This record gives sequence, C-alpha cells and structure tokens, in this order.
Amino acid sequence: MADTAWSCGLMMKFFTMGMLWWLGSMGLASGHGHGRFDKHPLSEIDIYKTTLALRDSVSIKANPLILGLKGKDKEWVTVNVVNPDPSEDDWVAVFSPAEFNASTCSPVTGEEEEPYICSSPIKFKYVNSSNSKYTKTGKTVLKFQLINQRADFSFVLFSGGLSTPKLVAVSNFITFVNPKAPLYPRLAQGKSWDEMTVTWTSGYALNEAVPFVEYAVKGQAKARSPAGTLTIDQNSLCGSPARTVGWRDQGFIHTSFLKSLWPNFVYTYRMGHLLSNGSYIWSKSYSFRSSPYPGQDSPQRVIIFGDLGKAERDGSTMYADYQPGSLNTTDQLIKDLKNIDIVFLIGDLAYANGYISQWDQFMSQVEPIASAVPFMIASGNHERTWPNSGGFYQHTDSGGECGVTAETLFYVPAENRANFWYSTDYGMFRFCIADSEHDWREGSEQYQFLKHCLATVDRRKQPWLIFAAHRPLGYSSNEWYAEEGAYSEPMGRDDLQKLWQKYRVDIAFFGHVHNYERTCPIYQNTCVKSGNTSYSGVMNGTIHVVAGGGGSHLSSFAAEIPSWSLFRDYDFGFTKLTAFNHSYLLFEYKKSSDGKVYDSFTIMREYTDVLACVHDSCAPSTLAS
Repeated sequence: MADTAWSCGLMMKFFTMGMLWWLGSMGLASGHGHGRFDKHPLSEIDIYKTTLALRDSVSIKANPLILGLKGKDKEWVTVNVVNPDPSEDDWVAVFSPAEFNASTCSPVTGEEEEPYICSSPIKFKYVNSSNSKYTKTGKTVLKFQLINQRADFSFVLFSGGLSTPKLVAVSNFITFVNPKAPLYPRLAQGKSWDEMTVTWTSGYALNEAVPFVEYAVKGQAKARSPAGTLTIDQNSLCGSPARTVGWRDQGFIHTSFLKSLWPNFVYTYRMGHLLSNGSYIWSKSYSFRSSPYPGQDSPQRVIIFGDLGKAERDGSTMYADYQPGSLNTTDQLIKDLKNIDIVFLIGDLAYANGYISQWDQFMSQVEPIASAVPFMIASGNHERTWPNSGGFYQHTDSGGECGVTAETLFYVPAENRANFWYSTDYGMFRFCIADSEHDWREGSEQYQFLKHCLATVDRRKQPWLIFAAHRPLGYSSNEWYAEEGAYSEPMGRDDLQKLWQKYRVDIAFFGHVHNYERTCPIYQNTCVKSGNTSYSGVMNGTIHVVAGGGGSHLSSFAAEIPSWSLFRDYDFGFTKLTAFNHSYLLFEYKKSSDGKVYDSFTIMREYTDVLACVHDSCAPSTLAS
C-alpha cells in the first residue's frame, strides 16, 4: 500500500513538472499572452538595418541648446522639422549619447553588412503625430520631454518606417548644464527599523568625487553619511537586447545608510559630491519621515501594487498602448502622498525589457514618491527571467537583464540582493517579501527564509502579517490560470499555504496579472470565514489579493467566477492598508483613474484571536501538568 502511494506521488510530481514545462512552452506559466502589448516599443525598430539617406534639403533643429539652467532635471524641447519630401512613415528618434557611428558597433550575426547604428534610441515619435498636415507641407514642430541622463542628446529624422529605417537628417546636439548631477533618490528601509537608505544616480566616478548624504532633523545640526558606489557592466548582463542595442551606461549608483534615526521625525536630506578641487556638487533638497518603532500604536498607511511600468508625458509613439495606466497610478500616489507612509511595488517595475535607458525614465517618473517615502520593490519576471541564469523560469521576459539592473539600481534589505527575498518591519506591520522568480517550494533556500520571516514576528507588537510576491502564488481567476486549472502559478501554493495557515498570514498580495481581485479568507480552495466587507474575531485563513493593475495593459478574467472570488475589477488601480491600531485594519482598493475607493474591508480582532488555533495552525497540545 505504501509502495502504491509512493508511486502515485512520484507520478504526480513528474506530471506536475511536465505540465509546468508545457505551460512554459505555451507562454502560460510566464503569465503573458502574445501580441503587440508584450513587445517593447523600442524593439519594433530594426536599428541594424539603418541606411544613410542624408539630404541637404532636410533640416531638423532642437531648442534650447542648454537644459537645466534653472536647476531642473527635466525639460521640454522643441524640434523643428523641414522635409520637402515627407511621408507618413517618417519618424524622429532621440539618441543619447548624441553621437553615434559605425566605429562603436560590433559585428552582428546574420547581417550582410556591419550596422551603421547599433544602439537603440531612448524614445521616438512619428512626425505626423502632432501635425496631420505634415505630409502636405513638409513642416512640423514636435515637443519632447527630456530628463537628465548623464549624456547629450540628438534628434534624428528617419524615413522608411521602423523596419527599414533610412537616416535622413541629424539635429544639433543639446545637453543639460550638468549631465553628471546627482539625481533620482530612491528611499528604502534598511535592515534595521531605525535605518533609512538613500540610493541615487550620478555621472561622478569615485576618482572624480566622493559621494555622501547630508541630513538633519529640522533645526538640528546637519550630519553626513558616506555612500558606497556600484556600477553596471555591459558584460554582466545576460543577453540581447540588454547587452546589444538596448545597452546604455547607467552611470554610478550610490547608496548611503542613514542610521540610528529617531522614530517619526521629519528629516531633510540632499545628496552631495565632494570634488577633488574641494568644491561641492549638491542635489535638490528632499525630506522623509523616519519609520515608527516596531509595535508603535499609531496610524500607519501602506500602498501595495504591482506592474507599474513607465509612460511618456510627451506622447512618444506607442507608449500609451504599452503601459496605459502608468501615469494615472503615479499621479494618484503623488496627489495623496501626504497620506502614505511606505510603498511596495511588487515586481515588473519599468518594463525596460533590456532597453536600459528606460530605467532612468522610470526613476524620474517615480522620483516624487521614492524620494519622500520608502519605496520597497519585489522582483518580477520583467526584471529577472532569462534562460540559464539561475532563476526558476526559462523565459526571456527581462530582455537579458536577468535581475542585474533592478538589484543594482534599487536597494532592498536582503542578505543577497541577487536573491530578492527579504523581510522588513514598519510599526505594527511585518512584511515577508518573496521572490517568485526563484524556487519557493519546500526544501528550497527561499522556503526556509519565508518560514523564518513568518515565525519570528511578535504578533502582540506587530499583529498585521503581510506576505507579498510578484506572481500569484495564491489565487487568481485570470483566464490563463483558469485554463491551467489550478487558479494560480503552477505549484504556487502547494507548499506555501501550509506556512500562510500555520503562521496566520492576514493578507497575501500578488501582481503579474494586470487586474484586481480579492478572495475570501481561504485555505485549501475553501472559504473558511464568512463575510465580505467586515471580519472580526478569529481569521481562519488568509485573504489573497491580486493588485497587478498598476499600469501595464490589462489581463482578462475567466468567464466563470470561482466561489472564493469576492471582487474582480478589470481596471488600473492600487491597494492601501491603514492600521489604525493593533486591533483595527482597513483595506482599500482604489482606481487609478480617479483615486476613489471601489472595494474595501476591515479586520477587527484582539491578540487572543491571533493566538487561537485554526485548522492546521497549531501543534498538538498535551493535558500533562
């Protein structure tokens, strides 16, 4: 009998692994269907096929010549195009660095000739996008918004569309007054509750300047904290386009650790660089509120969502289709920033997909948020997944970045940032952040970490226990998971649900699926507590939330609604947790379009309710005295 059970278990294991391989080959386990929404707009350009077609009669001019004279790190640029032979497939690309030529290109396999251009532009527009009369008049004016990206810029007019680009004219070069300026601060919790990290980007190498952060409580003496510096090497990336047409130098990434902060104090800070001649380069001034002491009884407000992406405020071609909700989500968070204490973006951040220039643009987009509150991230498939790179999946979603870019540009309090799992405490919350791009199953290194994270929280001080990962390791009625049959990432909750139940996780958050869904308190596919908008007393299971509608194109639900699915929304949005005290938690789902609440529930309970045994949560007890 035991042999039969063992054989059945082994067959089931091989069946499950085979099914995962099949789903991967069909694109289901990756969580992305096929179509134009999955392709990065820059990947549509066949830049290697560029040919020269320069014409003296064509001109393209950009103004102003010098950007950032008033201290701004983003500026609008006017581009005037005159072309006596216009066509509908003319387009203008922005290149940075401004100068490009064949001497910097490596031979490309499969190409008959060496390419004239071997680096992608950072953005582009069709010329007639702002003037439908261009094809008749041959004249138009385009507006581009540029950010400081540590190099100069040029604008190039192409004909022939994106597939057979013909270089017709090149503009004058323009630049920011200080391309090397320290920019785009990203705050993150350190490994201790009283530590805040500041990460930023500059063009200053260590042999040019010493990086540091100057900070102070208002009215108090200023202190300085040194910064470490990292770089990203092209050869450390795993494949194309990240190592080829998508490569762009990310400059120098500095991180400073502000330690022994007083709880709940507002600190001002700025990034500085001490030059070798004794002068200083300073960033703008920013401020943040330091974290509360773990267990502190005060209102604490948390934002959690995934799949934000980036978008262009200048209407650069095709970005509106690629990440249509990104700017709305960003703007709503900025608008309500005074009511936010910490943000968790749980994977698929920039969707750079190997076009490295997009990371600067993403960091500029979120700077008003990330510079003011801890901006905690998780790893998603578009950051990490690449074949034979040590991850759990063998897809090409990261465009060859294989996690290198995200783990360098953003700090997380992980023991090994290449393994993106970590824990962090914020007042009455404990957050256990998983990395769904690495093995999470029982026996894995990550499983042991998650068990330790969940087991070591003192629920009297930190009653609100939150689990988060990018891929839905719990429950989702998205159409491809419904087709697969498990309503989750394959093998997702097989082992983890034992931990969620044993340690009484309150809410598990996921992204990856680009919509919103909330379950009942659930265990083993069964709702274990009644109610919809208000829960009190003992929680018999974990509520699962998919909050992947941050900005990327939306994902469809299955037609049939499972019994455990209480609320579904095919729209862009984000979630907010407010812990009023140790006994009262408010959950809200808000749409990005208007910032209004469309779904909510409350949990009200006492410490004894957390201690109470529920199914599979307690070890056997004894009556012995």
